[in-house]
Amino acid sequence: MTSQEKLQKCYQSLQAKLKILNIDFKPEIALILGTGLGKLADEIAIKATLNYSDIDGCPISTVDSHNGRFVFGYIQNVPVVIMQGRVHYYEGYAMQDVVIPTRLMKLMGAKVLFITNSVGACNVDDFDAGDLMLITDHISSFVPSPLIGANFDNFGVRFPDMGEVYNLQLRQIVANTAKELNINLKQGVYLQVSGPQFETPSEVKMYRNLGADVLGMSSVCEAMVAHHAGMKIVGVSFISNVEKKGMDATLEEIIEAADKNYAKFQKLIATSITNIYKQKSLFE
Repeated sequence: MTSQEKLQKCYQSLQAKLKILNIDFKPEIALILGTGLGKLADEIAIKATLNYSDIDGCPISTVDSHNGRFVFGYIQNVPVVIMQGRVHYYEGYAMQDVVIPTRLMKLMGAKVLFITNSVGACNVDDFDAGDLMLITDHISSFVPSPLIGANFDNFGVRFPDMGEVYNLQLRQIVANTAKELNINLKQGVYLQVSGPQFETPSEVKMYRNLGADVLGMSSVCEAMVAHHAGMKIVGVSFISNVEKKGMDATLEEIIEAADKNYAKFQKLIATSITNIYKQKSLFE
């Protein structure tokens, strides 16, 4: 089965399950919640939920801290679909399968993708644990491209430009929102590694020398396929740890750090989404 056929099978199954649930819902914004950040999905006006495991052929989350489901509902008056937990390359999936949930949200009708994640900072001079960072760009060179294989011609071109993956207008809205809320929002470059192991001190130094500010095990692949498909993208990283000797925080420590700083994360993401939705030109 080709990647296109697999995606179409997943989408048909998803639509069938939503029909059974009597849900007629078109999201405008898609939101991906990272490690330790998933409880935001429980706080919206939920219309329906659907586990990845209930969608034929859809990859499922195997990490305990990721719920592994789509949540459909409203953040204030904004119709959103949320990935409450994502699928990672290190879980053993092909990269083309890792991005199936992202492509499904595009097929559902979402025009904007808001990515979140928990990361470690290799820029030890400018970042502290607990900081929030607006993603300005990314480095994808250390994981396989999700665009390898036959091109999804109905989504985008064979050789997509990546000059501005993270939409400048969206970034400005989030930055302005942070100022209004008196939240210190830093900016920087995200680099995706494969995981699941954390990085050695030499690797941390190398990534920093290449221009990365933070390191994570997700997100870049999602941004690439969303950008290829014409979605507008913005991303915010939660800095869970800053470690000069290597990114050696435990999963439990990452989740604990996210819990301590959840209030400002929730306020920034929810308010930014409502402010983004006010800009109707972004959804035309």
